[in-house]
Amino acid sequence: MSALLDSLLGERAAPAALAGVRDAAIAALRDRGLPGPRDEAWKYTSLRALEQRRYVDGDCGARTRPVDVAFLPGPFAARLVFVNGLHREGLSAAGAVTGLAIERLGSRPDELAALLRSPPPADAFGELNAALALDGVRVRVAAGARIEAPVQIVHVGAPADGDVAWSLRVQVELGAGAQLRLVEHHVGSASNANLASIVTAYRLGAGARLELVQLQDAADGGTLVRRSDAMLEAEAALDLHTIEVGAQLARHDLVVGLAGRGARFRSRGVFALHGRQHVDTRLAVTHLARDTACDIAWRGVADQRSRGVFHGAITVAAGADGADAQLANKNLLLSAQAEIDTQPVLEIHADEVKAAHGATVGQLDERALFYLRSRGLPLDLARRVLVAAFCGAVLDGLEPALRAHVDALLATRLPQAEVLS
Repeated sequence: MSALLDSLLGERAAPAALAGVRDAAIAALRDRGLPGPRDEAWKYTSLRALEQRRYVDGDCGARTRPVDVAFLPGPFAARLVFVNGLHREGLSAAGAVTGLAIERLGSRPDELAALLRSPPPADAFGELNAALALDGVRVRVAAGARIEAPVQIVHVGAPADGDVAWSLRVQVELGAGAQLRLVEHHVGSASNANLASIVTAYRLGAGARLELVQLQDAADGGTLVRRSDAMLEAEAALDLHTIEVGAQLARHDLVVGLAGRGARFRSRGVFALHGRQHVDTRLAVTHLARDTACDIAWRGVADQRSRGVFHGAITVAAGADGADAQLANKNLLLSAQAEIDTQPVLEIHADEVKAAHGATVGQLDERALFYLRSRGLPLDLARRVLVAAFCGAVLDGLEPALRAHVDALLATRLPQAEVLS
């Protein structure tokens, strides 16, 4: 048993309804342990240092603890704020919106327990999430409802009395023909070294449309492990933007099933890393029905001693004829000590399929640098302009105020490039 699990899997007072879920998750986790170097899905992300860390199980003061964070701009249909995994009523706001139902599950342990028992399939961090979760939320959009203003879910990691580990479970359900814009904001309040685990499931009924933005700007010293699990029925569409700039160690498993005929998934993502940050994104899309489509384009930037990992896997199942699968991943190394590992994977078991994938890792274009310098830009500024343009290429389609916020955030986080030898 590692120091990490030993510190977290002891006795803890919990509602009776959650006891069975917690006990089953603990038993499975003790038997499985955390992923090691022989686990193919974790071969580029070592957990040795994390295993030696000790955390406090949950933050008993999270519902009243002062936090200092900047919320995202713009109108919203509802804003749900969670601090160290617990809902904060005073920081949240939600009006009555026809067709939108929000169920907070922290005071409804029976329903939270049912949610914790539901898919996605178990893995070590999924079991840790089920073992530690004391709160959750279910967002439902009625069939045919169109929610004009976005819903915001804000996950705040705040300093506590010691480093804490916390978990949260989220379910988002769209009925047939429903439409929703959802913004998930992961933000750190000051510097902390908390361990956070968030599992979110998205269920899109026939013809539903979800525009989803995931902005990860967690505390620099924190560890954030997420799983986003989406299932799309016939003619449903998921349009996803993911921005990863925070946390010391971040892992995101993004699993999408195109289960209904004509389902569509579009993904645009970027990570910008510096220092000794390590961000690992594992994206898996499965085409399960005819005439489905996915269009995936991600960009990565790393400098100093940071490391980025991107695994993009597309599987076309037998019978999913007419599938159109496209994946492209481009990356920039701005330091001789930085590293980016990219793995595009195609697995096709059907005929009449259109599919392509590709990945590149390179440096800034010296010809473009020369052009900008010939127009009077200093070298440092020219490099920043090129890196900003490289990242911005996958941000088209964001709402203007949100795009401005993301551009400003990237401007503060984009690395200062160095000449590679």
